[in-house]
Amino acid sequence: MKGTIVNCLKELMKNKYGKEKWEQSLEDAGIKGDTVFLASSDVPDSAVMKVVQAACKNLNLSVSQLGDAFGDYWVNVYSQKMYRHYYLKHKTAKDFLMDMDNVHKIMTKSMKNAQPPRFTYEWKNDGTLIMHYNSRRSLVDFLAGLAKGVGKYYHENLKVVKLGSARIQVTFP
Repeated sequence: MKGTIVNCLKELMKNKYGKEKWEQSLEDAGIKGDTVFLASSDVPDSAVMKVVQAACKNLNLSVSQLGDAFGDYWVNVYSQKMYRHYYLKHKTAKDFLMDMDNVHKIMTKSMKNAQPPRFTYEWKNDGTLIMHYNSRRSLVDFLAGLAKGVGKYYHENLKVVKLGSARIQVTFP
């Protein structure tokens, strides 16, 4: 996983929950507190998952709740610093979500060793999208949080439901 994901989690935890919670989560995950994660560096998935599990324990949050917090922070704060142009080229949450696989395809080509999740789409009806999450990382809760964050960014009240380990359902207003 790329270091930018870990940096976002670090920034979220420090800003929202305090530096101590972040440092405790790193310690619990067996990672030195002064470890620097470069945005483009490769961080072993297993290490990131240990940090996620430790963060859930230290914040007393479920993975779903942490996914919601991460998704909101990623979309509305963190990614605005470097990926804002992807948001500005879309006018609606639906347009953005339908372009997420393309964005990840571009990232795969432009960032060495990038292995972001990939998405396929299925329309249940005109207003309900099923997003299929294709990744070995089992972070579908983070996808659900990201979709909710996208709704917030575009000021749309999306209903997002996790349908299992590899799918979410997004209902547009």
